[in-house]
Amino acid sequence: MKNTDSARTAENPRCRQQGVTCMPYERPDWDSYFMTIAAVAATRSTCLRRQVGAVIVRDGQIISTGYNGSPKGTPHCAETGCLRARLHIPSGERQEICRGSHAEMNAIAQAASVGVSTAGASLYCTHSPCAFCTKAIINAGIRRVVYLYSYPDELAEHLREEAGLICGQFPHENLQKIFCCLDLVRAQLDRDAELKKGECSCC
Repeated sequence: MKNTDSARTAENPRCRQQGVTCMPYERPDWDSYFMTIAAVAATRSTCLRRQVGAVIVRDGQIISTGYNGSPKGTPHCAETGCLRARLHIPSGERQEICRGSHAEMNAIAQAASVGVSTAGASLYCTHSPCAFCTKAIINAGIRRVVYLYSYPDELAEHLREEAGLICGQFPHENLQKIFCCLDLVRAQLDRDAELKKGECSCC
Protein backbone atom coordinates (compact mmCIF):
# COMPACT_ATOMS: atom_id res chain seq x y z
CA MET A 1 0.00 0.00 0.00
CA LYS A 2 1.38 3.38 -0.95
CA ASN A 3 2.05 5.91 1.79
CA THR A 4 -0.46 8.52 0.59
CA ASP A 5 -3.02 10.69 2.33
CA SER A 6 -5.83 9.09 0.35
CA ALA A 7 -4.87 5.52 1.28
CA ARG A 8 -7.41 3.64 3.39
CA THR A 9 -6.08 1.52 6.24
CA ALA A 10 -6.95 -2.11 6.62
CA GLU A 11 -8.04 -3.54 9.96
CA ASN A 12 -5.55 -2.66 12.68
CA PRO A 13 -3.39 -5.74 13.53
CA ARG A 14 -3.51 -4.83 17.21
CA CYS A 15 -7.31 -4.95 17.06
CA ARG A 16 -7.11 -8.53 15.76
CA GLN A 17 -4.77 -9.49 18.60
CA GLN A 18 -7.24 -8.11 21.14
CA GLY A 19 -10.29 -9.62 19.45
CA VAL A 20 -11.70 -6.19 18.61
CA THR A 21 -13.25 -5.40 15.23
CA CYS A 22 -12.08 -2.05 13.85
CA MET A 23 -13.79 -0.29 10.97
CA PRO A 24 -11.50 0.92 8.17
CA TYR A 25 -10.96 4.67 8.22
CA GLU A 26 -9.64 7.24 5.79
CA ARG A 27 -6.25 8.61 6.67
CA PRO A 28 -6.67 12.38 7.17
CA ASP A 29 -5.12 14.78 4.67
CA TRP A 30 -2.71 17.39 6.03
CA ASP A 31 -5.27 20.19 6.34
CA SER A 32 -7.63 17.93 8.29
CA TYR A 33 -4.76 16.72 10.48
CA PHE A 34 -3.57 20.21 11.42
CA MET A 35 -7.11 21.54 11.85
CA THR A 36 -7.85 18.69 14.25
CA ILE A 37 -4.87 19.74 16.35
CA ALA A 38 -6.07 23.37 16.29
CA ALA A 39 -9.46 22.17 17.56
CA VAL A 40 -7.75 20.27 20.38
CA ALA A 41 -5.70 23.38 21.25
CA ALA A 42 -8.97 25.32 21.59
CA THR A 43 -9.95 23.07 24.49
CA ARG A 44 -7.26 24.85 26.56
CA SER A 45 -8.96 28.21 26.05
CA THR A 46 -10.07 30.13 29.13
CA CYS A 47 -12.32 32.55 27.23
CA LEU A 48 -15.94 32.56 28.38
CA ARG A 49 -17.33 33.67 25.01
CA ARG A 50 -15.47 31.79 22.27
CA GLN A 51 -12.86 29.03 22.43
CA VAL A 52 -10.26 29.35 19.67
CA GLY A 53 -7.21 27.28 18.83
CA ALA A 54 -4.35 27.89 16.38
CA VAL A 55 -1.46 25.89 14.95
CA ILE A 56 1.49 27.25 12.98
CA VAL A 57 3.06 24.85 10.48
CA ARG A 58 6.21 25.22 8.41
CA ASP A 59 7.52 22.66 5.94
CA GLY A 60 4.92 20.18 7.16
CA GLN A 61 6.04 20.46 10.79
CA ILE A 62 4.17 22.05 13.71
CA ILE A 63 6.31 24.84 15.14
CA SER A 64 3.82 26.46 17.52
CA THR A 65 0.32 26.25 18.95
CA GLY A 66 -1.89 28.74 20.76
CA TYR A 67 -5.31 29.30 22.27
CA ASN A 68 -7.12 32.40 23.50
CA GLY A 69 -6.91 33.41 27.14
CA SER A 70 -5.46 35.82 29.66
CA PRO A 71 -1.71 36.62 29.58
CA LYS A 72 0.68 34.43 31.56
CA GLY A 73 0.51 34.98 35.30
CA THR A 74 -2.78 36.86 35.25
CA PRO A 75 -6.20 35.62 36.47
CA HIS A 76 -8.39 33.82 33.97
CA CYS A 77 -11.66 35.36 32.84
CA ALA A 78 -13.51 32.63 34.73
CA GLU A 79 -12.14 34.27 37.88
CA THR A 80 -12.58 37.93 36.91
CA GLY A 81 -15.62 37.70 34.66
CA CYS A 82 -15.80 38.70 31.00
CA LEU A 83 -14.97 42.39 30.55
CA ARG A 84 -16.60 42.52 27.13
CA ALA A 85 -19.83 40.98 28.43
CA ARG A 86 -19.87 43.39 31.34
CA LEU A 87 -19.55 46.33 28.94
CA HIS A 88 -22.07 44.82 26.45
CA ILE A 89 -19.59 44.88 23.55
CA PRO A 90 -20.87 42.96 20.49
CA SER A 91 -18.81 40.23 18.87
CA GLY A 92 -16.43 41.55 16.22
CA GLU A 93 -16.18 45.05 17.71
CA ARG A 94 -13.61 46.77 19.96
CA GLN A 95 -11.29 43.76 20.19
CA GLU A 96 -8.82 45.88 22.17
CA ILE A 97 -11.20 45.86 25.13
CA CYS A 98 -10.50 42.33 26.31
CA ARG A 99 -8.31 40.74 28.99
CA GLY A 100 -7.47 37.83 26.72
CA SER A 101 -4.92 37.41 23.99
CA HIS A 102 -6.11 35.70 20.81
CA ALA A 103 -5.01 32.21 19.79
CA GLU A 104 -3.15 33.42 16.69
CA MET A 105 -1.25 36.06 18.70
CA ASN A 106 -0.31 33.49 21.32
CA ALA A 107 0.92 31.02 18.71
CA ILE A 108 3.11 33.70 17.11
CA ALA A 109 4.37 34.82 20.54
CA GLN A 110 5.18 31.25 21.52
CA ALA A 111 7.28 30.77 18.39
CA ALA A 112 9.07 34.08 18.97
CA SER A 113 9.77 33.23 22.63
CA VAL A 114 11.84 30.19 21.62
CA GLY A 115 13.44 31.80 18.57
CA VAL A 116 11.53 29.89 15.89
CA SER A 117 10.93 31.70 12.60
CA THR A 118 7.38 31.78 11.21
CA ALA A 119 8.44 33.13 7.81
CA GLY A 120 6.69 31.27 5.02
CA ALA A 121 4.57 29.25 7.45
CA SER A 122 0.88 28.35 7.37
CA LEU A 123 -1.57 28.99 10.20
CA TYR A 124 -4.55 26.78 10.98
CA CYS A 125 -7.18 28.35 13.19
CA THR A 126 -10.65 27.35 14.33
CA HIS A 127 -11.91 30.88 13.53
CA SER A 128 -10.81 33.41 10.92
CA PRO A 129 -8.36 35.96 12.37
CA CYS A 130 -9.49 39.43 13.46
CA ALA A 131 -7.78 42.59 12.19
CA PHE A 132 -5.31 42.69 15.10
CA CYS A 133 -4.25 39.08 14.56
CA THR A 134 -4.21 39.52 10.78
CA LYS A 135 -1.67 42.35 11.10
CA ALA A 136 0.51 40.17 13.32
CA ILE A 137 0.19 37.24 10.91
CA ILE A 138 1.25 39.40 7.96
CA ASN A 139 4.23 40.88 9.84
CA ALA A 140 5.29 37.43 11.06
CA GLY A 141 5.73 36.35 7.43
CA ILE A 142 2.99 33.74 7.53
CA ARG A 143 1.79 33.18 3.98
CA ARG A 144 -1.28 30.96 4.30
CA VAL A 145 -4.25 30.82 6.69
CA VAL A 146 -6.84 28.07 6.91
CA TYR A 147 -9.80 28.63 9.22
CA LEU A 148 -12.82 26.59 10.21
CA TYR A 149 -15.43 29.23 11.12
CA SER A 150 -15.86 32.82 9.93
CA TYR A 151 -15.38 35.78 12.26
CA PRO A 152 -17.09 39.09 11.39
CA ASP A 153 -14.27 41.52 10.57
CA GLU A 154 -14.28 43.35 7.23
CA LEU A 155 -10.99 45.13 7.94
CA ALA A 156 -9.25 41.81 8.49
CA GLU A 157 -10.51 40.53 5.14
CA HIS A 158 -9.36 43.72 3.41
CA LEU A 159 -5.89 43.52 4.98
CA ARG A 160 -5.47 39.90 3.94
CA GLU A 161 -6.37 40.77 0.36
CA GLU A 162 -3.99 43.75 0.28
CA ALA A 163 -1.10 41.69 1.64
CA GLY A 164 -1.71 38.82 -0.75
CA LEU A 165 -2.19 36.43 2.15
CA ILE A 166 -3.55 33.08 0.96
CA CYS A 167 -6.63 32.51 3.08
CA GLY A 168 -9.34 29.90 2.80
CA GLN A 169 -12.07 28.26 4.82
CA PHE A 170 -11.72 24.60 5.73
CA PRO A 171 -14.44 22.71 3.81
CA HIS A 172 -17.27 21.93 6.20
CA GLU A 173 -17.96 18.73 4.30
CA ASN A 174 -14.57 17.56 5.62
CA LEU A 175 -15.56 18.06 9.25
CA GLN A 176 -16.26 14.34 9.41
CA LYS A 177 -12.52 13.73 8.96
CA ILE A 178 -11.84 15.70 12.16
CA PHE A 179 -14.53 13.76 14.01
CA CYS A 180 -13.04 10.48 12.76
CA CYS A 181 -9.55 11.49 13.96
CA LEU A 182 -10.86 12.29 17.44
CA ASP A 183 -12.99 9.14 17.58
CA LEU A 184 -9.99 7.02 16.58
CA VAL A 185 -7.82 8.55 19.31
CA ARG A 186 -10.50 7.87 21.91
CA ALA A 187 -10.95 4.28 20.72
CA GLN A 188 -7.20 3.64 20.86
CA LEU A 189 -6.93 5.09 24.36
CA ASP A 190 -9.91 3.03 25.52
CA ARG A 191 -8.35 -0.16 24.14
CA ASP A 192 -4.99 0.59 25.74
CA ALA A 193 -6.66 1.24 29.10
CA GLU A 194 -8.24 -2.22 28.94
CA LEU A 195 -4.95 -4.03 28.39
CA LYS A 196 -3.88 -6.22 31.24
CA LYS A 197 -1.16 -4.79 33.48
CA GLY A 198 2.26 -5.64 32.13
CA GLU A 199 1.04 -6.51 28.65
CA CYS A 200 2.93 -4.80 25.85
CA SER A 201 0.71 -2.41 23.84
CA CYS A 202 3.29 -1.40 21.25
CA CYS A 203 3.22 -4.52 19.09
